[in-house]
Amino acid sequence: MRLFFASSGPVVHIAPGPVFHLGSLAITNSIFYGWICSAVLIITFIWVARRITIKPKGGFIQYVEIGADFITNLVVNAFDDKKKGRKYVPYFVTLFFFILVNNWLGLIPGVGEAIKVGGLPLLRPFTGDLDGTLAMGVITMSVVYFSSIRESGSIRNYLRHFFVGSPANPLYLIIGLLEMFTDMTRVFSLSLRLFLNVAIGEIVIAVFSYLGHVLAPLTATPFTLLEFFVGALQAYIFCILSIMYLAIAVNHAHHNLTEEDVPETIGMELETIE
Repeated sequence: MRLFFASSGPVVHIAPGPVFHLGSLAITNSIFYGWICSAVLIITFIWVARRITIKPKGGFIQYVEIGADFITNLVVNAFDDKKKGRKYVPYFVTLFFFILVNNWLGLIPGVGEAIKVGGLPLLRPFTGDLDGTLAMGVITMSVVYFSSIRESGSIRNYLRHFFVGSPANPLYLIIGLLEMFTDMTRVFSLSLRLFLNVAIGEIVIAVFSYLGHVLAPLTATPFTLLEFFVGALQAYIFCILSIMYLAIAVNHAHHNLTEEDVPETIGMELETIE
């Protein structure tokens, strides 16, 4: 039986661990692998950009174009003003591929418990680190808040979209404050959703690798393939939620500005007719 089952349970390091230092700054295994994934992403995008032609090509380039077009359409179609939506395409396309590449490269052999330095894994998925996903959530929601305020014209106009009626009404005031609180928790919901899905996937693969022992490639392969799908799904969910958060605020600001501009426009037309 020992041929098919390991003698000890699976070991999965969820918390990141330092693998080296840059001066007084500790570089964890997840940050280190995040840098590697970023380098792979940059090199790949440069290579693809230099080979894109008017006539679509097949192979790997075509899949990158499909992914970029898919996110582009999601962003543009979420905004009432398509011109405004196109301004945010580069950020969300980059965000999608960054999460996707980190999720997928975290599943290749050698990542995780396979290679250790000082008892800690040398490489861990950046999206499997709560600090990493929290950083992405903070940056993304900062972009959402900053862009929403800029498109609204002022912080006061931005805050108006939380209140459906007059703030003087206690019920509307309470609902508006609850909406503001819910909005602030989106950083944590985005971060935890991505982190937990990646971390749980790591645990499941480790458990079935342990159960299979010498047959680990057979027992873990179905779950590894499933995680490729989950990795793509989580990249999509993170992006689509972020897009919706931004589009809702910007569209609301656009409607308010339009409603305020209508009386002035009618007045100008009446003066012209007279």
